[in-house]
Amino acid sequence: MGLWLVDADVLARSRFVLSPLVETVAALGVLSDERPEPWQRPWLAGHLPAYRRRLAGDAFARAWVESVLRSRWMPDFVGMPPCLGEVTFEQELGRLRATPPEAARADVAISCGGTLPAELDRPDLAPMIADLLEWVWEQCVRADWPRRARIFEADVVSRIHRLGQQGWASAIEELIPNLRWLGDGRLRINLSDRPTRELSGAELLFIPSSARRGWVAFDLPARYAVIYPASGLLAEPGPAAAAPTALARLLGASRAEILARTDPPRSTSQLAALTGLGLGTVGDHLKVLLEARLVDRRRSGPSVLYYRTALADQLVAAQEPGRCEPGATAPGSSPSVR
Repeated sequence: MGLWLVDADVLARSRFVLSPLVETVAALGVLSDERPEPWQRPWLAGHLPAYRRRLAGDAFARAWVESVLRSRWMPDFVGMPPCLGEVTFEQELGRLRATPPEAARADVAISCGGTLPAELDRPDLAPMIADLLEWVWEQCVRADWPRRARIFEADVVSRIHRLGQQGWASAIEELIPNLRWLGDGRLRINLSDRPTRELSGAELLFIPSSARRGWVAFDLPARYAVIYPASGLLAEPGPAAAAPTALARLLGASRAEILARTDPPRSTSQLAALTGLGLGTVGDHLKVLLEARLVDRRRSGPSVLYYRTALADQLVAAQEPGRCEPGATAPGSSPSVR
């Protein structure tokens, strides 16, 4: 069983951060996934053809995908947690690119079961990996990063709120498979037979991503990270149908848009990601809609989903073109006489 021993000082300094490089590694995993999730398909449709052309002409990239990405162990230097002050993809990638050749070869050999394939057995291994990730960032992730960052930020706010209300065990519940807070300073990271690591004096980070499973990362002895699938990833990237104008005038534009987007049911994080509003703002609007009985809520695993009530469905349906517009006659009624 893999254990991290985390004292009170490490917990107090721990933080959630965003990492463009980690997300690019996750995106490469999605592109290489033979069984992608249904919600990933719209994004894949736009990027998979170019990615497949890249693989077809790049023996190194093919070997990396087959031997490393589909293994159970991410090389430490690839999914490494960001250093303090690293906020851009270029800053993070520069550190990866500068990994000493022997360190890179040793890390990748572990993922490959001990022996490097011929295509990966080269002194410029780290720069070649950096080039592949740079391509994925520029071609597939960079334009979508603002939307993804909104999803991740909403997820972080939600988990920090749970941390304050319910403690560590709840805040990190099911971040990745088999991760559990066992109490007494013990964080179980997996069920593998790995050495127990003492994190005293180290930095502990939690990084949301679009990865399906997530992973743990180390930059020994100073930094440790848990990379986990963010909630709200089911939020589709495209705009929803605009809230009817009359409804927007009645409720306010933001509140009307939130009401329009609660069919199908969605979490606060998903609504924040879709609307671009802050998590607190979305929460305030949902509270008003709950009090007005226009939305209701239910728990689904660790998330709370909000959905329109029958009253709200009637209100939205009443705004359909041709229904009770000024000057129109409702079905079955007679024109008023003035």
